[in-house]
Amino acid sequence: MLQAGAAGLLGLNLGDLWQLQALGDSDTAKAPKAKSVIYIFLAGGLSQIDSFDMKPDASKEIRGEFKPISTRTPGVQICEHLPKLAQHSSLWSMCRSVTHGTNIHWPGFHMMNSGRSSLPAGAEMRDGTPPTRHDWPGMAALVNYAISSENNLPPAIVLTPNRELESTSMTPGITAGRMGTKWDPWMIEASRGCGGHGCCPDHCYLFRTAEKFEHTKQPAFTPPRHLTLSNSLDELRFHRRNDLLSTLNQQRADLEAYATVKTLNPFRQRAIALLTSSETRSSLFDVTAAQAREQDLYGHTQWGWTLLLARRLIESGVSMVQAVLGDYAPWDTHKKNAGILRDFLLPPFDRALTGLLIDLKQRGLLDDTLVVVASEFGRTPKPQIMNGFPHGRDHWGRLQTVLFAGGGIRGGTVVGSSDRIGSEPASEPQRPEDLAATIYNALGIPRDAVWFDEELAEAKAQPYRLYGGSPIPGLV
Repeated sequence: MLQAGAAGLLGLNLGDLWQLQALGDSDTAKAPKAKSVIYIFLAGGLSQIDSFDMKPDASKEIRGEFKPISTRTPGVQICEHLPKLAQHSSLWSMCRSVTHGTNIHWPGFHMMNSGRSSLPAGAEMRDGTPPTRHDWPGMAALVNYAISSENNLPPAIVLTPNRELESTSMTPGITAGRMGTKWDPWMIEASRGCGGHGCCPDHCYLFRTAEKFEHTKQPAFTPPRHLTLSNSLDELRFHRRNDLLSTLNQQRADLEAYATVKTLNPFRQRAIALLTSSETRSSLFDVTAAQAREQDLYGHTQWGWTLLLARRLIESGVSMVQAVLGDYAPWDTHKKNAGILRDFLLPPFDRALTGLLIDLKQRGLLDDTLVVVASEFGRTPKPQIMNGFPHGRDHWGRLQTVLFAGGGIRGGTVVGSSDRIGSEPASEPQRPEDLAATIYNALGIPRDAVWFDEELAEAKAQPYRLYGGSPIPGLV
């Protein structure tokens, strides 16, 4: 079984896997194209027309206030407020024709996190409804299930703002859903904001009046405080994967106390050692103590530190890191779309993402790391007026642009196109299933891989295929 690379598909947890590996060396049936994936999620919905799919020939009402600039890729233009990405366009590609059928946040989150265009039977997803165990499993959970860990770290980790760890605001499609809590990815609170919708501490805004923005003094970045642990410790309160637990230091105390009263084999002890190691915590999590060059490259913002942490995690052997950029959906630009993007969102995003790509390239990691950037949906071509705030854009599931880099992706490539006003795919439409298939294929997950509902897993009854679509053609 180990020689076939099936350990991860058999429900083996971290300690069990190491115990089996001690009996013999394992091989994989198929060498992956990428060793890891960083899935960057722009919560709220990035406007395609104001970023990567501009329509300068459309009417002023549709094209908006921004001007396009040329990238280093001949014939490809993007927004003037993304100059760093334009300068390094040889490192990334994009698909301008990703589409699905919902304009509501929570179903959109579910679709783009799980890689499924359909909702579970009987699902009633309203914004703010917490995830349930009837949800489809998220891509991070499926990677956690399908790929074996090679070290102390789990295969999949989700980096999220502090609000995302609250059960009342956690978005669907991140947990393992109907596969069971055993396969939930680790959730790490990677940043804490001021309550505004911007990028702290250098970029933040709060709505006060229809005429102006008011700024608040920002707290320093808070290193990750909360972890939800893997299934090997579910005798303790850690089995509630999505609850806010204790601080990391308190978890250390709990783990050490647990080890003194339980008889643990060496493999379980090795798993626990990860969380009791001060060296691990400082080398991975304390990103604000990084060298000045790294700080400057990524930017001294929550998003920069989050992507720096993502790089550290994949460099340490994590197969998939999902990084949520935005506390409480800042990309949901109903109000003053252009002003918010120009002053608070696009500059720190441009710097952090470009910094990540440059850093991966310089470290020799980009070829082995697939980077994907997506939202739950795009935004309407025509502006709206909402509560006295003009020039915003509404939700639009019919079209968004998704970025890809590394992991065998040819840089400077554009796949698919939209119609003349950025409303619908004009060619090569791609669904969330195709996005997910691109990620699974890059990681070398077999096309015939399956998963099971929790209650049917032992009997291996009624399997679901991981792949619901095909890898997006033209990217590789």
